[in-house]
Amino acid sequence: MAEIRRFLWMRHLRSENSMQALRFRKGRLVASGRGMAFWFYPMSTSVAEVPLDDRELTFLFHGRSSDFQDVAVQGVATWRILDPERAAARLDFSLDLGKGTWLKTPIEQLESVLTGMARQAASRHLAERPVQQLLTEPLDAVQTRIAEGILGAETLTEMGIGVVAVRVSAITPTAELEKALMTPERERIQQTADEATFNRRAMAVEKERAIAENELKNKIELARREAQLIEQKGTNERRRVEEDAAAKAIDVEAKARRTAIEAEAQAGHIRLVEGAKNEAEAQRLDVFRGLPTSVILGMAAQELAGKLNKIEHLNLSPEMFGPLVQRLMQAGADRLEAPK
Repeated sequence: MAEIRRFLWMRHLRSENSMQALRFRKGRLVASGRGMAFWFYPMSTSVAEVPLDDRELTFLFHGRSSDFQDVAVQGVATWRILDPERAAARLDFSLDLGKGTWLKTPIEQLESVLTGMARQAASRHLAERPVQQLLTEPLDAVQTRIAEGILGAETLTEMGIGVVAVRVSAITPTAELEKALMTPERERIQQTADEATFNRRAMAVEKERAIAENELKNKIELARREAQLIEQKGTNERRRVEEDAAAKAIDVEAKARRTAIEAEAQAGHIRLVEGAKNEAEAQRLDVFRGLPTSVILGMAAQELAGKLNKIEHLNLSPEMFGPLVQRLMQAGADRLEAPK
């Protein structure tokens, strides 16, 4: 607000840069400007101060939807005074020349006018739509409707007021209506949560089943591999036994062949030796074949005597000794008769 100082019977006013001071003398405007400072005589001067900065108006009002449901519209409207002189002509912005404050409440009056216009535009918008649509559609719709309703009013133009922006922050139903409207959504959310829980449980059961099947498959695979290992071990053992048996059979066969070869060689050697002996014996017998019997007997006796170590007794039978004596006598006679 303006700063007013006293100097005897004169006054000095200094306004801020965001305020426009209007100086009237005898009901006529004699000076107007932004951030003015001037001397004046209070007995013949009146001063009005109009704000030039942007102001925000917070509004909250209720309305009925087309289906007769109570809803609240909350938002902010930004406004400013475009024509200070026209605004000062429509609203009382006069200052108390002793304090520098407004004598009336022009800002509250102006905001009341703006709130009424915004409420009227919003009410028309609410009455044309059911509550479900109002709560689900974007806030831009009601925001645009309020802005158009305010900007289109001739009253604000005549007052030199301009609306910079309108922002609607929320459209809310009553607590009972909100609870009723939220019940289906809550049930849907709860159903979705239940389905999610069921799906998680089903997924957990499916995972457990998959794990059990995997473990069973692993056990079956391990059993199969173990059976293959046992079978392979049996095959390897059988092969080893067969190979050992084959090796032993080969060894036995080789030994048998060596034995047969050795026996055959030994038999051949024996045949050769015995054949040589028989041949020598046959030759020796051929030598004795033309000898008289007595000579043969004598040689046999000599051979026998050479092989005997000891002769305990000797039997000479007449049958053997008689012919021998006769031969000896005959041999002696033959020698005597032989010519000298």
